[in-house]
Amino acid sequence: MLSQYARHRGQDERPIRYFAQDESRFGLHTLMGRLITACGIKPIGQWQWLFKAFWLYGAVEPATGESFFLQFSHVDTECYQRFLNEFSDAYPDSLNVLQVDNGRFHKGKALVVPENIILLFQPPYCPELNPIERLWEHLKASLKWAAFKTLDQLQVKIDQLLAELTPQVIASLTGYSFILDALSALNTV
Repeated sequence: MLSQYARHRGQDERPIRYFAQDESRFGLHTLMGRLITACGIKPIGQWQWLFKAFWLYGAVEPATGESFFLQFSHVDTECYQRFLNEFSDAYPDSLNVLQVDNGRFHKGKALVVPENIILLFQPPYCPELNPIERLWEHLKASLKWAAFKTLDQLQVKIDQLLAELTPQVIASLTGYSFILDALSALNTV
């Protein structure tokens, strides 16, 4: 796989940037989590079983903590195409490697990958290899036991949480040492 990037680099003088990309569902169904209570006492909290949701598509750069997010109502090739196009427009001066899982829509026949993006597919059934999964956990930890009446209220809260994320926090969550070491070696080649 590295030879593919080396060939690209030989033909293209743009810097290579590595991003981890994924999608996560955020909905009105209450996320339950641990609460500190007295021994033998079950936690008490409001919760609801509403199944309205939206999807947050995101890409993060572990080396710098830079991020790019878009919200969609669902997950499919058409939404992913829009995400790729807007991501490509946001980072036009670099060759962007996006680590993605093996979702069907990542490989859709109708999908046209922009010329400044290379999709790097991680092994199947290995979400722990994608650093953005830790960011999703971080965001959802702030939503435990929260009950929102409407999707709009939840979207406002997600927007607030994303605005509070600093590049330092994102880099600390997603900067796996094996990825940073590989990127460092790539930059010395």
